[in-house]
Amino acid sequence: MKFQFWLSLVAAVSMTACGGGGGSSGASTGGSSTGGTGSGSATAPVWTAGVYNSESQYKDYCANPRSGADPYNSNQPYPDKAGSAMHEKMWLRSWSNRTYLWYRELPDRDPASYTVAAYFAQLKTEQSTASSAAKDQFHFTQDTASYNQQTQSGVSSGYGIEWSVQSTTVPRWFQVAYTEPNSPASNAMVKRGDIILEIDGVDFINDPSQAGVNTLNAGLFPAASGERHQFKFRRTDGTEYSLTLTAANVASSPVQNVKVLNTSAGKLGYMQFNSFITPAQPQLISAVQQFRDQAVSNLVIDLRYNGGGLLALSSQLGYMLTGPNIIQNRYFEKMQFNDKYPNTNPVTGASLAATPFYSKQINYEQNTLTSTSLPNLNLSRIFVLATGNTCSASEALINGLRGVDAEVILIGDRTCGKPYGFYPEDNCGTTYFTIQFSGINAKGFGDYADGFVPTPAPQFDDQVKGCAVADDFSHALGDPAEALLASAVEYAQSGSCPVSASSSTDNPSLRSDSRSAVPALLSTPAVRNPNDRVLNQSIRSPIHEQEQP
Repeated sequence: MKFQFWLSLVAAVSMTACGGGGGSSGASTGGSSTGGTGSGSATAPVWTAGVYNSESQYKDYCANPRSGADPYNSNQPYPDKAGSAMHEKMWLRSWSNRTYLWYRELPDRDPASYTVAAYFAQLKTEQSTASSAAKDQFHFTQDTASYNQQTQSGVSSGYGIEWSVQSTTVPRWFQVAYTEPNSPASNAMVKRGDIILEIDGVDFINDPSQAGVNTLNAGLFPAASGERHQFKFRRTDGTEYSLTLTAANVASSPVQNVKVLNTSAGKLGYMQFNSFITPAQPQLISAVQQFRDQAVSNLVIDLRYNGGGLLALSSQLGYMLTGPNIIQNRYFEKMQFNDKYPNTNPVTGASLAATPFYSKQINYEQNTLTSTSLPNLNLSRIFVLATGNTCSASEALINGLRGVDAEVILIGDRTCGKPYGFYPEDNCGTTYFTIQFSGINAKGFGDYADGFVPTPAPQFDDQVKGCAVADDFSHALGDPAEALLASAVEYAQSGSCPVSASSSTDNPSLRSDSRSAVPALLSTPAVRNPNDRVLNQSIRSPIHEQEQP
């Protein structure tokens, strides 16, 4: 059995679990991809338009091969051999041509004039969705060692801040969405809603220079634990403060704020769930057991910042929310690959089979399904809090539940729109993420490339019954007065959206005067977006997918 991923965060994430080193194809303990670990020669290959040799001729031939043992692959030696950048690019070309979902839409450009990173960046479709958005917004890479550390242990280097990003160019606007417990940010009393004003003396909102952006990026994305940077913030009440944040290896707590609220509709459970990563499994089980013990009749899952992760974990959560009486042997999701592989998985070679609602615990380190049953709540209605950062495995949960006729009430904003997934693949120390499949639920629906939209009276399949409500940065997550949670409680009690529900996600009351001090300058350099699907180095890398064990 091999577990793979969809593309959120965390990331997500997103978010997210295993894979990478040792030539793996998304497995937590390594394993060879189709084509083996390289059967070519060290002589630099030559590109010929339209001719695609087997990727095995180029796999693991590296311009800078790693040496030693891979701690994330049972300390097996790295498979790298002396090669060239052209080997790495030609491997990317053949691998993409064989497995990319939209391989027919790939350009075939001579890789000689590109760096490896730049060549991979253009190996994606240039087509658009029905709303004119880019069809593939989820094409990215990550350092393999960092990826493995984040997905397998939930640890990443930084301050422990999840950002809400409204603009990366002048006037820039980054706001704290939440902080991880016991992180440098939470220990320094950085709060949800705080807005960045300066980093290391540079005006975060208005500085138009490349030199300024370089300083801002260095502060936002510290290169190593122990790095120190000076920040200036403004709180939602207008108070400004400065502090020095020291980067550290921060352990993610994917499940937070588990609580039960007493309402006129009965007991209502709430949990903030940030990423579908391996450490979340025991935390989700504990939360569900708490809800079951207190006999909740309604449940709110806060996925507003959950960028994705393991589809297997998403299916497990789907089972725990509902149970066998509601699922009735229907599947969670079915994968569809490109037309070269109508019946088999191009990465594993296995016959295609639908992903079930897993009813057992999974040993993600050994990639095995255990005999230990999961608890379930037998709920036929679930409230989901969502924003544009709700992606991938989070959307698969929504779609999978709807596929078995569980009612989903969506509160917040349109989700990110990613019904696609991939198998993270390591080559020469970089893990690559390229779209390889789409997913459909038990009713055959998976066309939500522009996201799920909350609406009181749905008319189309990508519209979900619910309320459009602006993200509320003036209250802590889990606070019953916070707008999204308060709207869910109101809906549970009255059966309809609150009158104050709003579709705007940009709260003017939180804007500082300096945000409008200069007009938007599209030509000014942008800071890196920590939530960007290409640049994301966080735990919420938007990845998820799962093969049936």
